[in-house]
Amino acid sequence: MLTDRALCASYETDFTGRYAGRARLVVRPGDTAQVAAVVRLCGEAGVAVVPQGGNTGLVGGSVPGPGGTEVVLSVRRLGGIGPVDAGARRVTVGAGVALAELQRHVRPYGWEFGVDLASRDSATLGGMIATNAGGERVVKYGTTRANVAGVEAVMADGGVLDRLAGLPKDNTGYDLTGLLVGSEGTLAVLTRARLCLVPRLPRRTTALLALDSLEAALAVLAELRLLESLELAEFFTEDGLALVMEKSGLPAPFREAHPVYLLVECAGRRDPAEELAEVLAGAAVRDVAVGVDASDGRRLAAYRERHTEAVNAAGIPLKLDVTVPLAELPGFVAELPGLLAGRARPYLFGHLAEGNLHVNLLEVAPADEEAVTGAVLARVAAVGGSISAEHGVGRAKARHLHLTRSAVDIAAMRSIKDALDPAGLFSPGTLLPPLARPGTRR
Repeated sequence: MLTDRALCASYETDFTGRYAGRARLVVRPGDTAQVAAVVRLCGEAGVAVVPQGGNTGLVGGSVPGPGGTEVVLSVRRLGGIGPVDAGARRVTVGAGVALAELQRHVRPYGWEFGVDLASRDSATLGGMIATNAGGERVVKYGTTRANVAGVEAVMADGGVLDRLAGLPKDNTGYDLTGLLVGSEGTLAVLTRARLCLVPRLPRRTTALLALDSLEAALAVLAELRLLESLELAEFFTEDGLALVMEKSGLPAPFREAHPVYLLVECAGRRDPAEELAEVLAGAAVRDVAVGVDASDGRRLAAYRERHTEAVNAAGIPLKLDVTVPLAELPGFVAELPGLLAGRARPYLFGHLAEGNLHVNLLEVAPADEEAVTGAVLARVAAVGGSISAEHGVGRAKARHLHLTRSAVDIAAMRSIKDALDPAGLFSPGTLLPPLARPGTRR
């Protein structure tokens, strides 16, 4: 248990530095029984609990509010990785295990976890499951939800829900595992998980493509999606690349700058370079850099993966993680400067195959934050998108949830919250918008 303000500080501010609060104290239980004991004690005392993983979240859902009344429950000590079950293609992990640690554990056995993130060294599996993290390989393997077979979790009354069997066929009632994935710490504290594994594909080809426009990038993507080997399709813009080079010292990947870049990676048991080259031969690509080995691939990937740190080095960004239908994406990006009306400096990048656009806005005046956020998210809703693609709703977007979720949706979610957490113990202010009625608790 931590009460010293200096020791608590790193648990009270999220990765962006934009969302911060004050914890009553921080607890770091070492096993499921200790988590259950903490939850029971907090419930009896009427003290709210904020579950927290690696604290790499970007929407304020893993940090306490400003009142200093909430207990942060860190799962980082819930470590341990079980043996790889090759027959079932499964492995059981503690919620505090970092993604990179899991990757190092399963790769020698010929397996991978299908989800990968740039924050792999610090993002915990518990946090990834709680937010249904997406990342770089959704185009092939889906989001975290598609890669979770079962969970163990402590409920609001201190009871332990055990769904770790992870059977491929189990039709006994509600899918409680699926319900807890993406619940952002509002329904339970995730303590362990049974994860699906995919075969590690040994032959990889990475390419960075220079293009004239997003329309051209989408046209290339349509051809690339015919390849079974496609694992990754990430885009960024000329402005973003310039910032990455400025902040990181990386050299320019091409002699000339281009409006849009597309990072792609293909993987298979046989070398996918030839089939990738066949697709690119007839594509409207201005220039191509190809990674001939693993180190080259990592070098090219850095131009995309270092965007977040470059933006953070330039200032504290207002981050809006959204999904836009692919057909609407070029128009949305073209309209963005008009929506911002000079109130922000945007940097755009994301996962092209899913239409997942990370809108990073610098130099937003505090007085303009609400107007800027509202304008961008309203436009996302107007074109049939989602206000949260993979980062979650958190505290940051709770009041905007109505833009892409109907009153019926929100009422159903609130009913589930009330049934599983009737006292509002877990993560108050996260995910669900405040009730309009005076005197209500959330």
